[in-house]
Amino acid sequence: MRFGLSNQIALTQVEERLYRPSNAYEEGILTSFERMPVTITPTPEEAAESIARTICNDIKAKGNQPYTIMLSAGTSPEPIYKALIQMREKEGVSFENVHLFPMYEFVPLPNKDTGVLAQIKEHFATHVGIPDEHLHGLDSQLSKEDVGRAIEEFDDCIHQLGGIDLLITGLGRRGSVGVNSPGSIWSQGTHLSVLDSTSVQEAISTFNTKENVPPTAVTIGLKNLSEARKIILLAWGEAKAEVIAKAVEEPMTESLPASYFQSHSHVRVYTDLQAASLLTRINHPWRVTSIEWTPKLVRRAIVWLCQKVNKPILKLTNQDYSDHQLGELLTVYGSAYDANIKVFNDIQHTITGWPGGKPNADDSNRPERALPAKKRVLIFSPHPDDDVISMGGTFRRLVVQGHDVHVAYQTSGNIAVGDEEVIRYLSFLRNTAEHLGMADSKLHQHAEELRHFLLHEKEEGSIETPEVRFFKGTIRVEEARTADRFIGVKEDHVHFLNLPFYETGGIKKNPPTRTDVDIVIQLLREVKPHQIFVAGDLADPHGTHKVCLDVALAAIDQVKSEEWFKDTWIWMYRGAWAEWEIDHIEMAVPMSPEELRFKRNSILKHQSQMESAPFLGDDERLFWQRSEDRNRATAQLYQDLGLASYEAIEAFVRYHPID
Repeated sequence: MRFGLSNQIALTQVEERLYRPSNAYEEGILTSFERMPVTITPTPEEAAESIARTICNDIKAKGNQPYTIMLSAGTSPEPIYKALIQMREKEGVSFENVHLFPMYEFVPLPNKDTGVLAQIKEHFATHVGIPDEHLHGLDSQLSKEDVGRAIEEFDDCIHQLGGIDLLITGLGRRGSVGVNSPGSIWSQGTHLSVLDSTSVQEAISTFNTKENVPPTAVTIGLKNLSEARKIILLAWGEAKAEVIAKAVEEPMTESLPASYFQSHSHVRVYTDLQAASLLTRINHPWRVTSIEWTPKLVRRAIVWLCQKVNKPILKLTNQDYSDHQLGELLTVYGSAYDANIKVFNDIQHTITGWPGGKPNADDSNRPERALPAKKRVLIFSPHPDDDVISMGGTFRRLVVQGHDVHVAYQTSGNIAVGDEEVIRYLSFLRNTAEHLGMADSKLHQHAEELRHFLLHEKEEGSIETPEVRFFKGTIRVEEARTADRFIGVKEDHVHFLNLPFYETGGIKKNPPTRTDVDIVIQLLREVKPHQIFVAGDLADPHGTHKVCLDVALAAIDQVKSEEWFKDTWIWMYRGAWAEWEIDHIEMAVPMSPEELRFKRNSILKHQSQMESAPFLGDDERLFWQRSEDRNRATAQLYQDLGLASYEAIEAFVRYHPID
């Protein structure tokens, strides 16, 4: 069984020479926009192998002298940990002289077994034999009066060991380094910092719940960090693409602390291809070198040109191409007119009002095939509202056009329900039981006990009990059923899979297993769909959407050779925050104002996910607002390119099973 197939999705085939130049001259040309050296590898594991080898060599070169490493928390360094652990096991590399420092530490910590140093010890130090006395952290229960003293002692310890030999850190989504957030002063030393909302969100994986995240942290300042002899910056996944492009290619600015490392003489950025996707040599390679023009790159280049000169596709001129380093396309197509027509038609053919295929129509230039005219459709939704948030208009259109539509909610989504929602329903149960003369019933007693527990006994940030998870999951089930009835789906076509990996009672989930995949396989064989929709969110390598996608793709991988699957197509949609880039879009489903309003109302059926939802994140917009803004922006882009004007558009990319 193959997990992690989403990591192999390459929406754009990147020429290897763009990220693996053959010599220094070629590298200099390709990286002309980059202000820091960047190593790009197809996967984090390949980069980790190279980094681990360098670290081992440096440790050996130090001999019996201390080798000091400063590490950030989070998941970014984990591939390096695994590679170093393997090297120790296979090659006997000694880590006895290695000293570890956390780049920051949360204060006050709930207990000594939590926090950054505890995470580093659990995932790395104990596995390579670093002595406990070589793990240097801050007191887990610092009082306000002791913070200053602790900072001095921490800095003195680093100084006595000769400074930091190597700093390894991931980058925050806003370019933060540790908890040095945008606006941090370059000259500031080690200090106490109040966590901003983004830092809190990023710390949840360390503390399991948002409520457990301490409000402050002691962080090494940018000045101290810059004194490290070597610096390695890590970024994995599409979610880090924008911050990497800014930190590497734009001027230094206090609004992006990571950009300050441009001035360091021994810094290197390591990314996978997804995190590097917005660097010029990957995203707009024609600006630095001659390239092999694929249809997707041609579309991307011409859309980029339209945005540069503020013109629709059919108004681009030969001069526009020549002035913006796209003269090669004139050679390929002969003229701007021919290139414009080719790309205009290519994008035009993505638009369809028939997402299940138009019956009795020529489908040679349509994104979906006409036959079978009435398809069995299976929509996978990671949480019980992602279906309507991400593709509610298409969902409704498939039902109205007579297709046999099933929807499968992969997880219960129970932890995304606030306690107040449960208390409200428990109060309803209690009052109903009393009204019906059932005040002595077990139902009344149970509702009252659980309500009292939530109001008076539950510890803030604790793991959810099975009973609370049941009530929260049931709330989401019934909201999903309500939305599905509104859309018109048959009751027996609504499937709640409750994949086990999700059911931990906290934010941190278990890795997916064969059990999760088998549940999806059973449903696939039961429905035998002609059309499958999956959430194609590739941004967060450890998020629920990504895990649900990997489970679905692993199941598809198991059934792809079966006879019924030969007539199955798979479409990927995106979540509420971002849309597919236009060069990737293969099906664009337009919505009228009435259809967009219908979609909004279907999202509003999920009342627990409105203002009081626990995980709305930094974005103050509600889910329906994010969704509408995204869909309207896609429609506006199509209009700006000279295509038809629509109220909103939902977009999809086709997935082809990997051999």
